[in-house]
Amino acid sequence: MSFAISILLPFYNARSTLPACIRSIQEQTLEHWELVAVDDHSSDGSREWLQQFAQRDARMRIISNPGKGLVSALNHGLQHCRSELVARMDADDIMHPRRLEIQLAHFQTNPALALSATQARLFPEELIQAGYREYMRWQNQCCTPTDITNQIYIESPFAHPTVCFRKTAVESIGGYRDGMFPEDYDLWLRLFHSGQVMEKIDQVLLDWRESPDRLSRTDPRCSRESFDRLKAEYLAKDPRFLARSNNFSIWGAGRKTRQRCRHLLDQGFQPRAWIDIDPAKIGNRLQGIPVVDIQWLRQNSASFVLIYVSNHGARDEITEALIAAGFTRGKDFLPVS
Repeated sequence: MSFAISILLPFYNARSTLPACIRSIQEQTLEHWELVAVDDHSSDGSREWLQQFAQRDARMRIISNPGKGLVSALNHGLQHCRSELVARMDADDIMHPRRLEIQLAHFQTNPALALSATQARLFPEELIQAGYREYMRWQNQCCTPTDITNQIYIESPFAHPTVCFRKTAVESIGGYRDGMFPEDYDLWLRLFHSGQVMEKIDQVLLDWRESPDRLSRTDPRCSRESFDRLKAEYLAKDPRFLARSNNFSIWGAGRKTRQRCRHLLDQGFQPRAWIDIDPAKIGNRLQGIPVVDIQWLRQNSASFVLIYVSNHGARDEITEALIAAGFTRGKDFLPVS
């Protein structure tokens, strides 16, 4: 049997959320899918419950993770996916009924595309905190290949369970990588650095469940430190930065900025200046490097700027100020936090 899309669904002790997830898959307008559900040693009856559905639906297969953990489950499941297009799904999320149909059409009309993601909606509403709400606002606006190229070092630009990718593209770079970093963000960065085209459909096609025990909150691989280290690893190899690395500046002169960028500076890169708007900081020297204002940038327009200010509103204002000063996003500056 041939399938238009393989759905890769790792699960662990997800008995309470699997029914809604599976129902949303079965209600897809695209019928030619297969579900590859990878049991990561569940002990709450999840596998037994799902097995009942698999016995009645030949499109569903349940396999066991021979290793342990999410990365092992993802790579093992990927090997068993029989379609070239692989849609990720998590056991606690809900697909829009037309998600697979729309993503399949996206690939069919964009043959160069390696990855198609969608916008997402967090739920339940009462659990969403301000930080995640702002993150989703940013992520849902980061859609085009140019948006993703120029903003990939801010945060992970995709909600993992919204992604559909070409299996050969992911396998060509070694699949998911295990380590002290978020495995999905690492994969997007490697796809980006290998020249693959990634795009997001500007439609909300997934309800993304928020919960206090979400891995991004509890797993040390998803800590701020892990994100900063991972960004620095790839930024240090980015041709846009490397071409100007002998003449670059960092926007932000606070303690948090210096903490975030130390992973890059520890690789031997040294900025010409720290940029700040705080009059109390301008004129000081940090680590022997002067703190200057935007007027300095106007006089030193050849300097490449890395924006390490993490506040979304402040970063937007800095971006506007740089553009007004004649700098081009992606060519003359990159937001990194």
